[in-house]
Amino acid sequence: MLRSNIKSSRQFNLGQFIRFASSKSYDVVVIGGGPGGYVAAIKAAQLGFNTACIEKRGSLGGTCLNVGCIPSKALLNNSHLYHQIQHEAKSRGIDIAGDVKVNVENLQKAKQKAVTGLTSGVEMLLKKNKIDYLKGAGSFIDEHNINVKPLDGAEDYSVEAKNIIVATGSEVTPFPGIEIDEERIVSSTGILELSEVPNRLSIIGGGIIGLEMASVWSRLGAEVTIIEFQNAIGAGMDDEVAKQTQKLLAKQGLKFKLGTKVTKGVREGDVVKIEVENVKSGEKEELESDVLLVAIGRRPHTAGLNFENVGLEVDQKGRLVIDSNFRTKHEHIQVIGDVTFGPMLAHKAEEEGIAAAEIIKTGYGHVNYGNIPSVMYTHPEVAWVGANEQQLKEQGIKFKVGKFPFIANSRAKTNVDTDGFVKILADAETQRILGAHIIGPNAGEMIAEGGLALEYGASTEDVARTCHAHPTLSEAFKEAALATFDKPINF
Repeated sequence: MLRSNIKSSRQFNLGQFIRFASSKSYDVVVIGGGPGGYVAAIKAAQLGFNTACIEKRGSLGGTCLNVGCIPSKALLNNSHLYHQIQHEAKSRGIDIAGDVKVNVENLQKAKQKAVTGLTSGVEMLLKKNKIDYLKGAGSFIDEHNINVKPLDGAEDYSVEAKNIIVATGSEVTPFPGIEIDEERIVSSTGILELSEVPNRLSIIGGGIIGLEMASVWSRLGAEVTIIEFQNAIGAGMDDEVAKQTQKLLAKQGLKFKLGTKVTKGVREGDVVKIEVENVKSGEKEELESDVLLVAIGRRPHTAGLNFENVGLEVDQKGRLVIDSNFRTKHEHIQVIGDVTFGPMLAHKAEEEGIAAAEIIKTGYGHVNYGNIPSVMYTHPEVAWVGANEQQLKEQGIKFKVGKFPFIANSRAKTNVDTDGFVKILADAETQRILGAHIIGPNAGEMIAEGGLALEYGASTEDVARTCHAHPTLSEAFKEAALATFDKPINF
C-alpha cells in the first residue's frame, strides 16, 4: 500500500519521507532566538518540556542584542561620557591635560565587546537549560514539522514539534524610493557601524531610534537634523513630555524639521541630497547630508517562514494573527513579539515568551498590556508607563496631575543634572495611579516604580507614604505622587 501511494502522489518526496522518519521530535520548538524566542525556550525547558530553539542569525539575542538596543546603549553611554569630559569636567573640578578626542574605531570595539559577551551569555543559558540550539533558518513544512536550513551550508533537515512558538521578530521598514546602501544612506543597523563621525547627519523619523542615534552622533561632533512628518517627536509620548524633550534636545544642538515629509533621498558620491516638503504649506527645500538615516519604524519579519503552508493569517500590517493566548488557528502554534500585535519592545516579547510557555503547560499566562514601559535613552532619559494625558482625555476619565521637577531634587542638584521632571496621572476620585512619565537622569530605572504601582493598583498616597531613601532621584517620584492629592514637601 505504501509503495502504491508513493507512485500515485506527485507531491510526495522520498527524501522528505526519510527526513520525517529520522527527524528529532520535541515538545516545544521556538523559531527565532531573540528576546522573546530565547526566553520562551528557557521557560519551556524550565517547565519540563524537551525544547529546541532555531535561530538563523548565527548569534542569539535577535535584533535587540545584536543590532538594536544593546549596541545602541553602548554607543549612547560612551558618547555621553565623552561629551561630559569635553563640556562638564572643568565645572565639576576635574582638569583634563591635553585634548580629549574620540576614537571611533575603539568606540565600535567597546560596543562589539558588550554585544559578544551578551550573545555568548545567552548561548550558555540555552546549554544550562539543556535546550537544543539549531543554527539555521526555520520554515513550516506542515503543522508539526519544521524544515531547518543550516547556516553552515549542510543539507536541510526537519524537526517535529508538538508545540511551536514563532518569534521571528521585525525588520527595518523601507522608505519608498530611497535605497539603503548602509554606507551613506543607512538603516538603524548601519548607523551603529559608522567608521567616522559625519559632519552632517540627517534623520528621517523623530521616534526613539532616530532621537537616540541623533544624540550619539551629535555628541561626537555631527551636525544633526531630524525630519519628522508629524508635528511632534517621540510617538507615544505624553504631549507635554514630548514638547519638553524637544526643547532640551534642541538646547543640545539638534535641529528639528517637524510637519515635514521627505519626497526624495539620493546619494551622489559622498553626499546625500534630500528633498523635503512642508506638510501644511507645501513649501519645498533641498538638504545635503553626509549620512542619511532612515528610521521610520519596523515591520514584522515573516519572509522565508512559509507560514502559508499551514494557513496562518496576517493582517493588513503583515502581523501574524493570534488570539488572546497567542494562538493561531492551530492551537499548538503560538506567535509572540514583534511579528504579531503590540508594541515592538524587547521586554514585551520576553513577557509574552514566558506567558506562551506557561499557557502550553497550564493553559494560563499573564501579560498586562496596560503596563509595558517605554524608555528613550537620550540625556536626559525619557520613560513612561500606563496612560498619558491625551489618552485619558479621549476616554473621558477624570484625573489629577502631580509633577515634581528635578531642579528641586537634592541628588539631581548634587549631580548637576537637573533637567526634567516626574509627572504622575491619577484617578481624580480614587487616587489610583493611571500613568507615570519621567524626563530626567536615570528615568529608565525609575519608571519601574511606576510599573509596580500600576500592577498592584497603588494609589498616589500609597507611594507618597512609602519611605524613599535620601538623597536619591526616586524621591522625585514620591514628591510627584504627593502632589496629586496634597502638596510636595520640597517644592
